[in-house]
Amino acid sequence: MTQQSPTDLADIGARPQRARGKARLSAKLRNGRSTIDDLHMSGSAKLLFPRGKDELQAVYLNSSGGVTGGDAFDVAAHAQAGAHLVMTTQAAERIYRAVPGQVGRVATQLTVDAGARLDWLPQETILFEGAALNRRLSIDMAEDARLVACESFIFGRRAMGEVLHDIHLRDRIDLRIGGRLVFADRLRLDGDAAQILSQPATANGAGAMATVLRAAPGASGCVERLREMLPQTAGVSALTPDLVAIRMVSVDGFALRGHLASVLRYLCGAELPRPWMI
Repeated sequence: MTQQSPTDLADIGARPQRARGKARLSAKLRNGRSTIDDLHMSGSAKLLFPRGKDELQAVYLNSSGGVTGGDAFDVAAHAQAGAHLVMTTQAAERIYRAVPGQVGRVATQLTVDAGARLDWLPQETILFEGAALNRRLSIDMAEDARLVACESFIFGRRAMGEVLHDIHLRDRIDLRIGGRLVFADRLRLDGDAAQILSQPATANGAGAMATVLRAAPGASGCVERLREMLPQTAGVSALTPDLVAIRMVSVDGFALRGHLASVLRYLCGAELPRPWMI
């Protein structure tokens, strides 16, 4: 049997191994506490469970160390009737340089049943030069359910002198309440991110951004307090009496985190999960 060299494999079009991961979690209410009902993990997707109080806390970990072209990750979280589920990530997710034509994919599905609450609080997603990512967050919730959801990007680490001139990014957020689409957000960024984000109509030179949603009966009552908290580079709107959306941009990830953490603490009415403090 003849052994093929790495050069031979490249010549016949062999592709490097790509990371795959799936995580599925549902929380139920039992004896006044939220506990695990269903749990599945495979590939590079892991879930850790620090001890909470009455809520169920889960920490998502991508054990492959990041996402590059061709990688695919799927996360599904379900808060059943009356349960409270809090999810975060162990660290910021890193999106590395991709082989041209290959795109990493991250898809998250959140479901919040009647009377339930779900806090989706991942840490930042950091994009590196040459990154290619399609990311989608889909949320379905009952009309009396409660949600705080955050997604954020860092476009190169300014302290490290990183400037992004070649990336591919598609980001999509869909929120349905009672089966009706109430929020649809789309972000498309191709090519020279530094030049695009320098424009006044885009980010005016900001290197980091975040989107935060709060959906709950009477959620709009927090708008005035949020306006007092937010920096000049952020805005908040009550899209309906039960839905508030925040968009925030900052010069870099450090500045973004400072403002974002304060907003999330206020919206959640509690300290952020421990990984945010490490």
